[in-house]
Amino acid sequence: MSWTLGNNLYLILLLLLPLLGIIMIAYIKWKNQRKKIFAEVRFQEELFEKKSGFTKVLPVLYLLATLFLIIAIVDVLSGTEEVKSKQKMNNVIFLLDVSNSMNAQDVAPNRLDNAKNIIINTMEKMKNDKVGIVVFAGDASSIMPLTTDFTAVETYLGGVETNIVKTQGTDFLKAMQTVADKFKNIPKGARQVVLLSDGEDNESNEKPAAKLASKEGISVISVGIGSEEGAPIPEYVFGQLMGYKTDRAGQTVISKRETLALKNMANQTNGTYVDGNTLENATAQIIDGLRKSAASSETMVKSNNAIHYYQYFLAVSILLFLIIFLANPKRDFNI
Repeated sequence: MSWTLGNNLYLILLLLLPLLGIIMIAYIKWKNQRKKIFAEVRFQEELFEKKSGFTKVLPVLYLLATLFLIIAIVDVLSGTEEVKSKQKMNNVIFLLDVSNSMNAQDVAPNRLDNAKNIIINTMEKMKNDKVGIVVFAGDASSIMPLTTDFTAVETYLGGVETNIVKTQGTDFLKAMQTVADKFKNIPKGARQVVLLSDGEDNESNEKPAAKLASKEGISVISVGIGSEEGAPIPEYVFGQLMGYKTDRAGQTVISKRETLALKNMANQTNGTYVDGNTLENATAQIIDGLRKSAASSETMVKSNNAIHYYQYFLAVSILLFLIIFLANPKRDFNI
């Protein structure tokens, strides 16, 4: 039996002991007063039967028997105990590229939707983990803090579009700075990022981003989405396709997957690079990478398999009450 905060409330039962003592004292005083009213002290020895020596220890035995009975009750009621449990868990932030190039349709239905499907499929295979979402383009923003509520994550993810970040571009450094801030309460070495992007680095800052991730103890699994042949970038207005992005010369821009930056960030942070064009294969590789870098976490878990000793306290209590019953000469428990 462990005396923890969980069963301290039951210890209020111990207040019965002083209450029982007060009742005994009040009873003895009342009994003596009744004797004085009935006869003077000099006649009481002749009128009343002389007490045995055992009656002097009766109050102590009553209190002890009650004490052991209360301890037995507390042990029975406190049916749980806290035990330390070590388990592998992940703290994962999905870092999602929402630049306009993620609308390209060289991967069905498009790069962004494919990336979101990868995130959802990955979460379905995760257990005892915390996940969050940071979106980025030319700027970065956290749309979901670390949580175990995967349903809420999926709901928020459903509303993500390329216009969610107003500043366009692909700034890996700002993205990693936002991630590092979200990981500030997580121990280094237990920080994992799944970066989903087509790899187009408009600001050419994947090296400082990788350096920051390495410094902060963040492991990056980078997922490259899109084809090497590329595809035009659709432009939408209020959900309607208005055409495709063109350059200053009026030529249609072809967006291609760039894997160099993604591979560099993975290599410099002890992570892995994953081809994200095939949903099932990408999901399997991400899960494998997360398991390899999962950190052990020690947590307190309530267990219903607590070890009880109430039977010993109950036995002592019953023994004391039996002694009181058998050794009391008058068998009426008079004190």
